[in-house]
Amino acid sequence: MEIINSKKSKLKNVDFNNLSFGTFFSDHMFMCKYSDGSWKNPKILPYGSISLDPSISSLHYGQAVFEGMKAYKDSKGKVWLFRPEENFGRMNKSSLRLNIPELPKDLFFKGLTNLLRIDSEWINPGIGNSLYIRPFIFASSPNLQAAPSKEYMFFIICCPVKSYGYEGRVDVLISEKYSRAANGGVGYAKAAGNYAAQFYPTSLAEKEGCNQIIWTDANNHEYLEEAGTMNVFFRINDTLITSPLNDRILDGVTRKSIIQLADSLKIKTEVRPIKVEEIISSHKKGELKEIFGAGTAVVICPISSFKFNDKKYEISQVKNSFADILKEKITSIQYNLIDDPFGWRFPVN
Repeated sequence: MEIINSKKSKLKNVDFNNLSFGTFFSDHMFMCKYSDGSWKNPKILPYGSISLDPSISSLHYGQAVFEGMKAYKDSKGKVWLFRPEENFGRMNKSSLRLNIPELPKDLFFKGLTNLLRIDSEWINPGIGNSLYIRPFIFASSPNLQAAPSKEYMFFIICCPVKSYGYEGRVDVLISEKYSRAANGGVGYAKAAGNYAAQFYPTSLAEKEGCNQIIWTDANNHEYLEEAGTMNVFFRINDTLITSPLNDRILDGVTRKSIIQLADSLKIKTEVRPIKVEEIISSHKKGELKEIFGAGTAVVICPISSFKFNDKKYEISQVKNSFADILKEKITSIQYNLIDDPFGWRFPVN
């Protein structure tokens, strides 16, 4: 692997107490190209602009996938990843769905770990501090044919971040018209186009005073599926409920960690379809205790209210919430503060 070190670090220009998510990038990036049937020429080089032909097919036909990961540093300066093999496997699953060549595991992990070693000073220790990692692949053939590209580029870029979340309340709108994805589609893949298609419905929700949308199924809009870009959980009395995976729902790493952790904590968990009418009925009976989103960037995000059919339903705060208990356990594992009985931590040696 070729390594070209940056001549001058940007680290001294970073105010780690005032970071806007995803806007300030570390000194280096990993790059690799696919052509003639194989991935080749892996290199780490200074972060910077790249030159692309305006006809590359990803700009026209959306053949692009990505992942979201984080690196954490403990009090002794050791760097850790959280379940990176899940991200690697999901990236290849996404690639397969978009007819992008799969990445060799060795290439992915060598590129990732070498990049983190070189830019380890960009990772601040302490709860809430991390280095957000964005691996992504896009079609790079200069060709306007509506066909799979013959060439691709794989990058890993990183940016230092603080805890990601919404200021104060999080209010959501349950979608009655728009859907995130459909059966047989690419909803389970981290395809770039999935996110672009969310922006307009979300802007409409914001006009109604909501931060995000809880997406419903594409058939009849009666089943609850995801919250914005997060998986979503509902607590009815003392049972935690989340939708089963399908073609429309992303297999979230945080989601599966919550389910496994909840089971170890003896929290009753059900993975089953859940209807809008069940949530509304549970709210009216006083049985709906919590709703929260889950994802890499935010870990767990409690939801304050939901709106449906022009009516707003407030969710009162509860003591010893499942959201707080589960988030504290997951982050403690991520930052190497407690034992990891699940083998989720991955050391960057």
